[in-house]
Amino acid sequence: MENATIKLTSYTKGGGCGCKIPPAQLSELLTGITKESSGKLLVGNSSADDAAVYDLDNDLCLISTTDFFTPIVDDPYDFGRIAAANAISDVYAMGGKPLLALSIIAWPTQLPISIASQVISGANEICTQAGISIVGGHSIENPEPIFGLSVNGTVSKTQIKKNNTAHENDLIFMTKAIGTGILSAALKRNLLESSDEKSMVESMCQLNKIGEALGKIAEVTAMTDITGFGLLGHLTEMTDKKRLSATIYNSKIPLLSGVKELAEQWIYPDNTMRNWKMYGEEVEGIEGISLLTLCDPQTNGGLLFSIHPSYRETLLNFFELQQVPLYEIGFFQTPQEFTLMIQ
Repeated sequence: MENATIKLTSYTKGGGCGCKIPPAQLSELLTGITKESSGKLLVGNSSADDAAVYDLDNDLCLISTTDFFTPIVDDPYDFGRIAAANAISDVYAMGGKPLLALSIIAWPTQLPISIASQVISGANEICTQAGISIVGGHSIENPEPIFGLSVNGTVSKTQIKKNNTAHENDLIFMTKAIGTGILSAALKRNLLESSDEKSMVESMCQLNKIGEALGKIAEVTAMTDITGFGLLGHLTEMTDKKRLSATIYNSKIPLLSGVKELAEQWIYPDNTMRNWKMYGEEVEGIEGISLLTLCDPQTNGGLLFSIHPSYRETLLNFFELQQVPLYEIGFFQTPQEFTLMIQ
Protein backbone atom coordinates (compact mmCIF):
# COMPACT_ATOMS: atom_id res chain seq x y z
CA MET A 1 0.00 0.00 0.00
CA GLU A 2 1.56 3.32 -1.10
CA ASN A 3 1.36 6.16 1.42
CA ALA A 4 0.25 8.60 -1.31
CA THR A 5 -2.91 6.57 -1.94
CA ILE A 6 -3.97 6.43 1.72
CA LYS A 7 -6.74 8.79 2.84
CA LEU A 8 -6.64 8.89 6.63
CA THR A 9 -10.13 10.42 6.84
CA SER A 10 -11.57 7.31 5.15
CA TYR A 11 -10.67 5.26 8.24
CA THR A 12 -13.02 7.08 10.58
CA LYS A 13 -16.59 8.34 10.69
CA GLY A 14 -15.79 11.65 12.40
CA GLY A 15 -12.64 13.70 12.60
CA GLY A 16 -10.89 16.22 14.83
CA CYS A 17 -12.95 17.76 17.61
CA GLY A 18 -16.03 16.91 15.55
CA CYS A 19 -15.82 13.36 16.90
CA LYS A 20 -16.33 14.47 20.51
CA ILE A 21 -19.02 12.79 22.59
CA PRO A 22 -22.12 15.06 22.46
CA PRO A 23 -22.45 17.52 25.38
CA ALA A 24 -25.51 15.85 26.93
CA GLN A 25 -23.88 12.41 26.91
CA LEU A 26 -20.65 13.88 28.25
CA SER A 27 -22.49 15.29 31.26
CA GLU A 28 -23.97 11.87 31.95
CA LEU A 29 -20.57 10.23 31.55
CA LEU A 30 -18.99 12.51 34.16
CA THR A 31 -21.57 11.67 36.84
CA GLY A 32 -19.41 8.72 37.88
CA ILE A 33 -16.47 10.92 38.91
CA THR A 34 -16.00 11.47 42.64
CA LYS A 35 -16.59 15.04 43.79
CA GLU A 36 -13.41 17.09 43.93
CA SER A 37 -12.17 17.46 47.52
CA SER A 38 -8.60 18.78 47.40
CA GLY A 39 -8.23 22.43 48.41
CA LYS A 40 -5.25 22.64 46.08
CA LEU A 41 -7.33 21.76 43.02
CA LEU A 42 -8.19 25.21 41.71
CA VAL A 43 -9.92 24.15 38.47
CA GLY A 44 -11.53 20.74 38.00
CA ASN A 45 -14.69 19.34 36.37
CA SER A 46 -17.25 21.67 37.90
CA SER A 47 -17.00 24.45 35.27
CA ALA A 48 -16.27 22.40 32.12
CA ASP A 49 -13.04 24.35 31.74
CA ASP A 50 -10.20 23.61 29.34
CA ALA A 51 -7.73 22.03 31.77
CA ALA A 52 -7.22 21.12 35.41
CA VAL A 53 -5.17 23.50 37.56
CA TYR A 54 -3.43 22.39 40.76
CA ASP A 55 -1.78 24.70 43.30
CA LEU A 56 1.91 23.82 43.79
CA ASP A 57 2.40 26.62 46.37
CA ASN A 58 4.55 29.75 46.11
CA ASP A 59 2.16 31.18 43.45
CA LEU A 60 3.02 28.38 40.98
CA CYS A 61 0.27 26.16 39.60
CA LEU A 62 0.32 23.04 37.42
CA ILE A 63 -1.93 22.90 34.35
CA SER A 64 -2.79 19.39 33.16
CA THR A 65 -4.80 18.45 30.06
CA THR A 66 -5.18 15.84 27.35
CA ASP A 67 -6.76 15.89 23.91
CA PHE A 68 -6.82 13.37 21.07
CA PHE A 69 -9.00 12.53 18.09
CA THR A 70 -9.33 10.75 14.75
CA PRO A 71 -7.94 12.28 11.50
CA ILE A 72 -9.51 15.49 10.24
CA VAL A 73 -7.18 15.64 7.20
CA ASP A 74 -5.63 12.99 4.98
CA ASP A 75 -1.99 14.05 5.25
CA PRO A 76 -0.42 12.31 8.28
CA TYR A 77 2.12 15.06 8.96
CA ASP A 78 -0.63 17.69 9.02
CA PHE A 79 -2.78 15.42 11.21
CA GLY A 80 0.03 15.32 13.76
CA ARG A 81 0.53 19.08 13.61
CA ILE A 82 -3.18 19.77 14.08
CA ALA A 83 -3.62 17.31 16.95
CA ALA A 84 -0.60 18.71 18.79
CA ALA A 85 -1.62 22.35 18.37
CA ASN A 86 -5.12 21.49 19.54
CA ALA A 87 -3.91 19.74 22.70
CA ILE A 88 -1.43 22.49 23.62
CA SER A 89 -4.18 25.10 23.15
CA ASP A 90 -5.84 24.07 26.42
CA VAL A 91 -2.78 25.26 28.35
CA TYR A 92 -2.79 28.60 26.51
CA ALA A 93 -6.54 28.93 27.14
CA MET A 94 -5.84 28.86 30.88
CA GLY A 95 -3.30 31.67 30.45
CA GLY A 96 -0.42 29.25 30.98
CA LYS A 97 2.92 28.20 29.55
CA PRO A 98 3.30 24.59 28.25
CA LEU A 99 6.19 22.53 29.68
CA LEU A 100 6.12 19.03 28.18
CA ALA A 101 3.93 16.55 26.35
CA LEU A 102 3.22 12.82 26.22
CA SER A 103 1.91 11.29 23.01
CA ILE A 104 -1.24 9.18 22.74
CA ILE A 105 -1.53 7.05 19.60
CA ALA A 106 -3.84 4.25 18.50
CA TRP A 107 -3.06 2.73 15.12
CA PRO A 108 -4.72 0.19 12.79
CA THR A 109 -2.57 -2.80 11.88
CA GLN A 110 -3.49 -2.42 8.19
CA LEU A 111 -1.85 1.01 7.99
CA PRO A 112 1.95 1.21 7.60
CA ILE A 113 3.75 2.25 10.77
CA SER A 114 5.72 4.70 8.64
CA ILE A 115 2.55 6.78 8.38
CA ALA A 116 2.22 6.86 12.17
CA SER A 117 5.81 8.03 12.28
CA GLN A 118 4.86 10.98 10.04
CA VAL A 119 2.05 11.84 12.46
CA ILE A 120 4.53 11.95 15.33
CA SER A 121 6.94 14.05 13.26
CA GLY A 122 4.22 16.60 12.57
CA ALA A 123 3.38 16.80 16.26
CA ASN A 124 7.05 17.23 17.09
CA GLU A 125 7.26 20.26 14.77
CA ILE A 126 4.42 21.99 16.62
CA CYS A 127 5.83 21.10 20.03
CA THR A 128 9.16 22.62 18.96
CA GLN A 129 7.32 25.82 18.00
CA ALA A 130 5.73 25.83 21.45
CA GLY A 131 9.12 25.34 23.09
CA ILE A 132 8.38 21.88 24.53
CA SER A 133 9.32 18.25 23.86
CA ILE A 134 7.38 15.01 23.50
CA VAL A 135 9.01 13.05 26.32
CA GLY A 136 7.12 9.74 26.10
CA GLY A 137 3.62 8.42 25.74
CA HIS A 138 1.60 5.30 25.01
CA SER A 139 0.49 3.40 21.90
CA ILE A 140 -2.06 0.68 21.17
CA GLU A 141 -3.56 -1.09 18.17
CA ASN A 142 -7.03 0.15 17.22
CA PRO A 143 -9.39 -0.10 14.21
CA GLU A 144 -9.36 3.70 13.77
CA PRO A 145 -6.26 5.91 13.86
CA ILE A 146 -6.20 8.23 16.88
CA PHE A 147 -3.57 10.72 17.95
CA GLY A 148 -3.16 13.44 20.55
CA LEU A 149 -1.12 14.68 23.46
CA SER A 150 -1.26 14.93 27.21
CA VAL A 151 0.23 18.33 28.05
CA ASN A 152 1.44 19.85 31.30
CA GLY A 153 2.10 23.54 31.84
CA THR A 154 2.41 26.16 34.54
CA VAL A 155 0.67 29.40 35.41
CA SER A 156 0.85 31.94 38.22
CA LYS A 157 -2.02 31.52 40.66
CA THR A 158 -3.00 35.15 40.10
CA GLN A 159 -3.01 34.78 36.30
CA ILE A 160 -5.27 31.73 35.80
CA LYS A 161 -7.92 32.42 33.19
CA LYS A 162 -11.15 30.48 33.69
CA ASN A 163 -14.03 30.18 31.26
CA ASN A 164 -16.77 31.35 33.65
CA THR A 165 -15.47 34.55 35.24
CA ALA A 166 -16.67 37.24 32.82
CA HIS A 167 -18.50 40.34 34.09
CA GLU A 168 -21.49 42.36 32.97
CA ASN A 169 -20.56 44.77 30.13
CA ASP A 170 -17.32 42.91 29.31
CA LEU A 171 -16.48 42.88 25.59
CA ILE A 172 -16.09 39.55 23.77
CA PHE A 173 -13.24 38.80 21.36
CA MET A 174 -12.03 35.81 19.33
CA THR A 175 -8.72 35.21 17.54
CA LYS A 176 -9.50 32.90 14.61
CA ALA A 177 -12.09 32.54 11.89
CA ILE A 178 -14.40 29.53 12.27
CA GLY A 179 -15.64 26.80 9.93
CA THR A 180 -13.15 23.92 10.20
CA GLY A 181 -15.97 21.43 10.82
CA ILE A 182 -17.80 22.43 7.66
CA LEU A 183 -14.60 22.41 5.62
CA SER A 184 -13.55 18.99 6.93
CA ALA A 185 -17.00 17.59 6.12
CA ALA A 186 -16.54 18.84 2.56
CA LEU A 187 -13.07 17.29 2.44
CA LYS A 188 -14.47 13.86 3.32
CA ARG A 189 -16.96 14.24 0.46
CA ASN A 190 -14.28 15.39 -2.02
CA LEU A 191 -16.03 18.76 -2.32
CA LEU A 192 -13.31 21.01 -0.90
CA GLU A 193 -11.27 23.34 -3.09
CA SER A 194 -7.51 22.93 -2.60
CA SER A 195 -7.10 26.60 -1.67
CA ASP A 196 -9.77 26.30 1.02
CA GLU A 197 -8.17 23.12 2.34
CA LYS A 198 -4.87 24.98 2.64
CA SER A 199 -6.41 27.81 4.68
CA MET A 200 -8.21 25.28 6.88
CA VAL A 201 -4.98 23.41 7.64
CA GLU A 202 -3.09 26.63 8.30
CA SER A 203 -5.73 27.73 10.80
CA MET A 204 -5.78 24.40 12.63
CA CYS A 205 -1.98 24.29 12.86
CA GLN A 206 -1.70 27.82 14.26
CA LEU A 207 -0.73 27.81 17.94
CA ASN A 208 -2.83 29.91 20.33
CA LYS A 209 0.40 31.14 21.89
CA ILE A 210 -1.05 34.59 22.54
CA GLY A 211 -3.00 33.01 25.42
CA GLU A 212 0.12 32.97 27.58
CA ALA A 213 0.43 36.74 27.19
CA LEU A 214 -3.30 37.25 27.81
CA GLY A 215 -2.89 35.38 31.09
CA LYS A 216 -0.70 38.22 32.35
CA ILE A 217 -3.34 40.89 31.62
CA ALA A 218 -5.63 41.52 34.58
CA GLU A 219 -8.30 43.14 32.38
CA VAL A 220 -8.80 39.83 30.55
CA THR A 221 -11.62 38.50 32.72
CA ALA A 222 -12.34 35.06 31.21
CA MET A 223 -10.94 32.85 28.45
CA THR A 224 -11.46 29.54 26.69
CA ASP A 225 -10.74 28.09 23.24
CA ILE A 226 -13.34 27.23 20.62
CA THR A 227 -13.35 23.50 19.90
CA GLY A 228 -15.90 20.71 19.52
CA PHE A 229 -18.95 22.46 20.97
CA GLY A 230 -18.66 25.32 18.50
CA LEU A 231 -18.68 29.06 19.15
CA LEU A 232 -22.25 28.86 20.41
CA GLY A 233 -21.50 26.09 22.91
CA HIS A 234 -18.30 27.53 24.33
CA LEU A 235 -19.83 30.99 24.61
CA THR A 236 -22.76 29.47 26.50
CA GLU A 237 -20.28 27.95 28.96
CA MET A 238 -18.80 31.43 29.47
CA THR A 239 -22.18 32.74 30.65
CA ASP A 240 -21.66 30.59 33.76
CA LYS A 241 -24.95 28.71 33.95
CA LYS A 242 -27.04 31.78 32.98
CA ARG A 243 -25.34 34.13 35.46
CA LEU A 244 -24.89 36.35 32.39
CA SER A 245 -26.30 36.66 28.89
CA ALA A 246 -24.39 37.61 25.76
CA THR A 247 -25.21 39.57 22.63
CA ILE A 248 -23.28 38.55 19.52
CA TYR A 249 -23.08 40.33 16.17
CA ASN A 250 -23.31 37.64 13.51
CA SER A 251 -21.91 39.94 10.81
CA LYS A 252 -18.69 40.33 12.83
CA ILE A 253 -18.01 36.61 13.23
CA PRO A 254 -15.19 35.68 10.81
CA LEU A 255 -15.55 32.63 8.56
CA LEU A 256 -12.73 30.73 6.87
CA SER A 257 -12.56 30.78 3.08
CA GLY A 258 -15.24 28.62 1.47
CA VAL A 259 -17.33 28.12 4.63
CA LYS A 260 -20.23 30.39 3.63
CA GLU A 261 -20.62 28.75 0.23
CA LEU A 262 -20.50 25.23 1.68
CA ALA A 263 -22.96 26.09 4.46
CA GLU A 264 -25.37 27.41 1.85
CA GLN A 265 -25.25 23.91 0.35
CA TRP A 266 -26.02 22.48 3.81
CA ILE A 267 -22.71 20.68 4.10
CA TYR A 268 -21.86 20.18 7.77
CA PRO A 269 -20.59 17.51 10.22
CA ASP A 270 -22.95 15.48 12.43
CA ASN A 271 -21.94 17.23 15.66
CA THR A 272 -23.31 20.53 14.39
CA MET A 273 -26.86 19.39 15.06
CA ARG A 274 -25.83 17.74 18.33
CA ASN A 275 -24.50 21.09 19.47
CA TRP A 276 -27.70 22.82 18.40
CA LYS A 277 -29.79 20.26 20.26
CA MET A 278 -27.79 20.93 23.43
CA TYR A 279 -27.67 24.73 23.34
CA GLY A 280 -30.32 25.89 20.84
CA GLU A 281 -33.13 26.52 23.33
CA GLU A 282 -31.01 29.19 24.99
CA VAL A 283 -30.43 31.15 21.76
CA GLU A 284 -32.43 33.89 20.05
CA GLY A 285 -31.81 35.23 16.56
CA ILE A 286 -30.38 32.26 14.66
CA GLU A 287 -31.19 32.76 10.98
CA GLY A 288 -30.18 31.03 7.75
CA ILE A 289 -26.76 29.43 7.73
CA SER A 290 -25.78 30.96 11.09
CA LEU A 291 -27.12 27.80 12.74
CA LEU A 292 -24.48 25.81 10.87
CA THR A 293 -21.60 28.25 11.38
CA LEU A 294 -22.21 29.09 15.05
CA CYS A 295 -22.70 25.41 16.00
CA ASP A 296 -19.84 24.19 13.82
CA PRO A 297 -17.39 22.04 15.84
CA GLN A 298 -13.91 23.57 15.62
CA THR A 299 -10.57 21.80 15.78
CA ASN A 300 -7.90 23.98 17.39
CA GLY A 301 -10.17 26.98 17.02
CA GLY A 302 -9.13 30.37 18.28
CA LEU A 303 -9.24 31.79 21.77
CA LEU A 304 -12.54 33.25 22.97
CA PHE A 305 -12.14 35.79 25.76
CA SER A 306 -13.66 38.78 27.51
CA ILE A 307 -12.12 42.04 28.66
CA HIS A 308 -13.10 45.03 30.77
CA PRO A 309 -14.42 47.72 28.34
CA SER A 310 -11.81 50.25 29.48
CA TYR A 311 -9.04 48.01 28.08
CA ARG A 312 -10.38 47.87 24.51
CA GLU A 313 -7.96 50.28 22.80
CA THR A 314 -4.94 48.89 24.64
CA LEU A 315 -5.91 45.37 23.58
CA LEU A 316 -6.33 46.37 19.93
CA ASN A 317 -2.91 48.01 19.94
CA PHE A 318 -1.33 44.99 21.63
CA PHE A 319 -2.70 42.55 19.04
CA GLU A 320 -1.63 44.82 16.21
CA LEU A 321 1.92 44.82 17.56
CA GLN A 322 1.84 41.02 17.93
CA GLN A 323 0.44 40.66 14.39
CA VAL A 324 -2.24 38.27 15.64
CA PRO A 325 -5.81 38.48 14.22
CA LEU A 326 -8.47 39.78 16.60
CA TYR A 327 -12.24 40.03 16.17
CA GLU A 328 -14.64 41.87 18.48
CA ILE A 329 -17.94 39.99 18.32
CA GLY A 330 -20.18 41.14 21.19
CA PHE A 331 -20.59 41.76 24.90
CA PHE A 332 -21.88 40.23 28.13
CA GLN A 333 -24.84 41.65 30.04
CA THR A 334 -27.22 40.89 32.90
CA PRO A 335 -29.32 37.73 32.44
CA GLN A 336 -32.03 38.08 29.79
CA GLU A 337 -34.80 35.76 28.60
CA PHE A 338 -32.26 34.07 26.33
CA THR A 339 -28.66 33.24 27.26
CA LEU A 340 -27.33 34.17 23.80
CA MET A 341 -28.84 36.76 21.49
CA ILE A 342 -27.62 36.87 17.89
CA GLN A 343 -27.99 40.16 16.02
